[in-house]
Amino acid sequence: MEHLPVEVVGNILSHVGAARDVMIASMTCRKWREACRKHLRSLSFNSDDWQGYRDLTTSQLEILITQTIFQTMGLQCLSIHMDDKHEFSAAPVIAWLMYTRETLRNLRYNVRTTPNVYILERCGWHKLEMLELDHNTISGVDPSYQRFPFLKVLSLRCVSISALDLSLLLATCLRIEELALDRLELVWSDAQSTMVLYSSTLKSIYLRSLGVDKIVLEADNLEILHLHALNLDLFELIGKGALKHLKIDDVSVSHLDIGDFTENLEAVDVSNFTINWPKIYQMISRASKLRRLRLWSVVFDDEDEIVDLETIAVCFPQLRHLSLGYDLKDGLLHYGLQGSSQLGNVLVLELGWAVISEQFGHLVVGMIERCPNLKKLVIHGVLNDVKTREERQMLANFTSCMVCLMRKYVHIDLQFEYE
Repeated sequence: MEHLPVEVVGNILSHVGAARDVMIASMTCRKWREACRKHLRSLSFNSDDWQGYRDLTTSQLEILITQTIFQTMGLQCLSIHMDDKHEFSAAPVIAWLMYTRETLRNLRYNVRTTPNVYILERCGWHKLEMLELDHNTISGVDPSYQRFPFLKVLSLRCVSISALDLSLLLATCLRIEELALDRLELVWSDAQSTMVLYSSTLKSIYLRSLGVDKIVLEADNLEILHLHALNLDLFELIGKGALKHLKIDDVSVSHLDIGDFTENLEAVDVSNFTINWPKIYQMISRASKLRRLRLWSVVFDDEDEIVDLETIAVCFPQLRHLSLGYDLKDGLLHYGLQGSSQLGNVLVLELGWAVISEQFGHLVVGMIERCPNLKKLVIHGVLNDVKTREERQMLANFTSCMVCLMRKYVHIDLQFEYE
């Protein structure tokens, strides 16, 4: 180790990351102390990494972080995450940001601070490429003054911000590619809560638990759209058909419009969602490149709706991974096995039940027969709902049926996952 260049030692310490471990390692010798001082690029202070942070008073912790940061030169990645026990004062936080602002590329900051530190003012127009903020307030965004010319990743969680400032902030991020908005405290200037977002460079967006009625997103190059835990009247995506991955989880929306250009869709994941299958199918029917389709814990708008597997086989010929969560409602099976077209490219099949029944067994057998090249089958079930003697007997019969079936299809890897 003594023959390693000091720059290489600095690179090794940068990959360690956790501040406590870096400081202990730097005490090895004078050379390592020099490497830590001149060539350390990454530091992380996380209360989950070391219990000792929780045992310190807030003042002691602020001093410790200050001394550690001020021993470095050229820090590029800084992560500070503390639990609710600590609430930092503004002065040391401003000192850390001012000391590192010329070299910092990545900043993760999740500590309650009193009074609030307007971090955008301390980091704007410099070299920042990734910014993750938690429990902060953003107000008065001025695009003519604040610019993030290199920012590619922006994540806001439990942040207080007005809808207007959010739109302006996105406009200041000239090269943004990834955006995550999670449980924002949105401030509205009028009674109508409509969020309008525009970015010509955005490729991925994650939206969760936003107190908003309508969202209009204009992003020509968007490839990944993930909607989670939202209650909306309207969601509209305006783009040019770059979307590849669509995930909708625990969402209630009256009107969903992702545009007509869905030819490039490769993955669709819909779960915990009241589904109108004809409308969803109409949106994705042109996705001839679709490789993954997941419909899980969905509630059908119309009790007579059926997901036609014949149509899926014909319209999605490149499908490789198919997941269907079976739900029996009023004795109706919502997945139809009619037709003879095979899912020839499906290699992984996941099937699950909410209520065990004989019809689920018929579905499993029918699906295996429709997938001649299947390599892996995963059965998901909820054992908490298997309570009566009749249900237990049905589960036993189903398991015996699966054992017999796998003797016939010995090339298929069968797995059971029960909750």
